[in-house]
Amino acid sequence: MEEQQSLWEFMVQQSDKLWSQTFAHIGLTCISLLVAVLIGLPLGIWIAQRRKAAWFVLGFAGILQTIPSIALLGFMIPLLGIGALPAITALFLYALLPIIRNTYTGINGVDPAITESARGMGMSKWQILFSIELPLAMPVILAGIRTATVVNVGVATLAAYIAAGGLGEFIFGGIALNNSNMILAGAIPSALLAVIFDFLLSLVQKLNVKRLRKVSVFLPIILVTLSSFYLTPLSRNEILGGFTPEFMGREDGYLGLRSRYQLNIPTVVISDAVMYKAAFEKKIDVISGYSTDGRLKAYDLVTLEDDKKIFPPYNAAPLIREDVLERYPELQHAVDLLAGKINDSVMTELNYKVDYLKQSPEKVALDFLLSKDLYKKPTDGNKGIVRLGSKIFAEQYILVNMYKLLIEGNTELKVQTRTGLGGTKICFDALTNNEIDMYPEYTGTGLLVILKPTRTKLNEISGDREKVFDYVKSEFSRQYRLNWLRPIGFNNAYALMMRRTQAQSLNIKSISDLKIYSSNENHQH
Repeated sequence: MEEQQSLWEFMVQQSDKLWSQTFAHIGLTCISLLVAVLIGLPLGIWIAQRRKAAWFVLGFAGILQTIPSIALLGFMIPLLGIGALPAITALFLYALLPIIRNTYTGINGVDPAITESARGMGMSKWQILFSIELPLAMPVILAGIRTATVVNVGVATLAAYIAAGGLGEFIFGGIALNNSNMILAGAIPSALLAVIFDFLLSLVQKLNVKRLRKVSVFLPIILVTLSSFYLTPLSRNEILGGFTPEFMGREDGYLGLRSRYQLNIPTVVISDAVMYKAAFEKKIDVISGYSTDGRLKAYDLVTLEDDKKIFPPYNAAPLIREDVLERYPELQHAVDLLAGKINDSVMTELNYKVDYLKQSPEKVALDFLLSKDLYKKPTDGNKGIVRLGSKIFAEQYILVNMYKLLIEGNTELKVQTRTGLGGTKICFDALTNNEIDMYPEYTGTGLLVILKPTRTKLNEISGDREKVFDYVKSEFSRQYRLNWLRPIGFNNAYALMMRRTQAQSLNIKSISDLKIYSSNENHQH
């Protein structure tokens, strides 16, 4: 049996990427912190002199601080797109409150007797500010900058969600693949950065006023220098790939592209939620999509032919625990009502309604069942509860809602839905650990991500849908006591996608064509 890779071995193996993402993380943190200091410090000084405005400014900055970080990034995407700008903007907004508040508090905390004495000596307002108030308030101001720094180091991990890089790439990838080594490879450096920055600023904070004045001159220079660590990693003359965290770590994903096609293009990790739009807006050129995704139609993307067949068949089918079927045998009939009813084009259209037309998955599911005369009113039975799970994309939400309606309309069972569980490993672990009872899965994913057969076995079955289904059905039952029910009818294969106009202009029709083009580009540069 192959030994599990240790954390240290994983970090050594990924050392180049780990260093580059650590530097990017430092750069993101310092750029946003520099902007926050440049704006927050003068704003704190201003409200210290105009106290009637303080409640409004501090209240507004406080409201920004209460917005969940992932939601704030979500708000930034429609306004600023993806990449560095929205990430830096969000981090800057998070850093504002502690800097403004501590500047205001520090200046107001200076003993009035000292400032009155300075006025009595004939010093101007600005002389008092720069010679007395700011130096005396500096330890409090630095405490605010320390707080902002630690907060930004943590929040910067979410920058990977919108293809801005940083250590979050490892964390998101680890969560999607349930890989603790990958999670820790991102989390440990991030925590160490927060501790180191906090410690260094605490040393500065403890300096006496004379030394603090000298050091404060160099702090902006240091911030600018650290900000330069965030460098754009590629020339936009090159093809840029944007792949989900799960795709980056899968054999039927980027690992397979590198081993089978020797494809080596610059890549960024990006959330599935913004990936298609980023390709449409020319922020990235190649994405890892799904062949039935409605956004293919919405954003005029084309799939590249997998001419070396690294993507096996991905027939969608419900995966359910055998003990649940034994307890509620009527479930199988209800779930099988959907079997064979949805082909590739129908699923693409259903996804399009949710992804692009913004219809709710519940409505799309109900409308489809009504159109096929499959809908029945819920029986409101109380025989038991079935828990349905899903991954975190529209197709899964639609299917889960269809199964909910079918089960509640054709059995005496009630359904609880637990949607958006993340990647394959999280859903699978939830199923095997009795957290959910069923979720829609894909045969190719079950084959390569869960079973991981030998190369010989893979070559024997991978091109045949029925052989793949029969193999995963028997092995899942034998190894995990899980049952694959009848396939739904469509094949949602992984695929590489490009903008139609770009693919046509570069004459790229297959993944091999992409490999040839990227190799020629690399030679020219």
